[in-house]
Parts: sequence; C-alpha cells; structure tokens
Amino acid sequence: MARILVQATLPHSRRHKGPNPHEFERVNGRFTLYMNAPPSVGLPYGSYPRLALAWLSTEAVRTRSREIELGPTFSSFMYKLGLTPITGKRGTTSRLREQLHRLFSTTIRCSYSDEAEGHAAGVGYTIAHKHQLWWSPRDPEQRPLWSSVVVLSAEFYNELVAHAVPIDLRALEALKGSPLALDIYSWLTYRMSYLRRPCLIPWEALQTQFGADYGRLRDFRRKFLAHLSDVLQVYPAVRLSELPAGLLLRPSPTHCHGRTRMHL
Repeated sequence: MARILVQATLPHSRRHKGPNPHEFERVNGRFTLYMNAPPSVGLPYGSYPRLALAWLSTEAVRTRSREIELGPTFSSFMYKLGLTPITGKRGTTSRLREQLHRLFSTTIRCSYSDEAEGHAAGVGYTIAHKHQLWWSPRDPEQRPLWSSVVVLSAEFYNELVAHAVPIDLRALEALKGSPLALDIYSWLTYRMSYLRRPCLIPWEALQTQFGADYGRLRDFRRKFLAHLSDVLQVYPAVRLSELPAGLLLRPSPTHCHGRTRMHL
C-alpha cells in the first residue's frame, strides 16, 4: 500500500453530513490527508476502494510500471480482489464499478506541518492519470473489445515505489468485511516496519486517525478493539497491549516478513 494512504485513510462510509460532503480530511499528528471529489461523483468509501488500491499498488511495485491491465473481464478482476461477482442494482459489480469511478476521480493532497520548528510541506496527487473501464456491471463475464486499464499518475506511482508499505493480500481478503479492520491491519504492519522500541499511542490520537466519525471516545475504542481482534487473527505475530491510556506497540515483524502463519 502507499504510505500516504496508511498514515491517513479513506472514509469508512458514504459522506452525507456537512456543507461539502465531497470533501474529506483526516489528521494523523502533523500529517493531514485532504480529499476532494467532483460533487456529481462523490468520494470513495468502504472496503472496495481499499482492496482495489492494495491490488493496484502491489501490481505497480511488482511490475515497476504505471500502466496496469485489470483483466479481460470484470469478474476476473473481482476475483483478484477476493470479491464474488453479483449483478443487480445493489450487487457487488455495480458497487465496485461505482467505487472505482469515485477513486479515480478524486484529488488527494497531503501536507505536513510542524509549527514549533516552522516547517511545512505539501504535495497533491490523483491516483490515476488515466483510467479506461470498459466492463459492464450487468454482464461481468463479457469480454469487451478493449482492455480495461489504469495508468497511475506519476506523482502517486513515485510515492508508492519509494515508500511502499508491506501487506499480504490474503489478509485483506480475510478482513474485507470492514474498512476499519483493513485500515488497522495496514497501519500495524506499516508501524512494525520501522518500530524499534515500545510506543504508546493514546486513544485520542487513534480516534483522530481512524474514527473521528464514531463520536464518543468510548464508542470508538469499543469498535476499534472489536476489529483489532479480527486483525490479530490474520496477523498473530504483532505484539501489542491494550492499556487504559492507549495501545502499546512493541517491535514485531511486518506481516510480509518471512512466512507468518495466518489463521484464516
């Protein structure tokens, strides 16, 4: 996964509230992720864009290419994401097609600010420089005349290959029912890639990073711990402790280090 989308994450659910539901901001310490989508399209949300981003990022790092072919049919691409094609207005094909359009239409801006030191920096991205999706959600087995392709933007691709976060796509498939669980998993394996000594993350900071929309801190904490339990089933090597003040992380292997057993 791209580091910028692990440090701060996409919305978990559809944005309805506020004067500008097509805008979104997530803060992690001095790092801020700001997203803006065309009002007629809307922001990406939920598990589907996360699964798509993970697969696209993995392919880009593996092939060292910005241009990624998604597959001969819609169903073949969905199987790569661990999704089962189901047609219909509320089926998986329509939902994924919509989320891909939202994801590739959204502009992302990342900024870093340290007021004490007087430092500030920022950069803007789009995920895709170009995307061509020729599939029909009504017939996911149909082979279109042209290939469905995504060309990642140069800025996003360069950030990705320079700062890729190690993940296991099998873990994402096991956790795909919850965007929060997907975020926790990616964040933990990212933190363990550089953690050298125990670190306590306060619950307030975790709520700002993962779940400001959950309202009360105790509600967020209950929800976070429930999904953390699911994450630990697929990432049992991570060492952490729940404390009243926050989550204590201890140095652990990343999930892609060696052959960590997964309890799927």
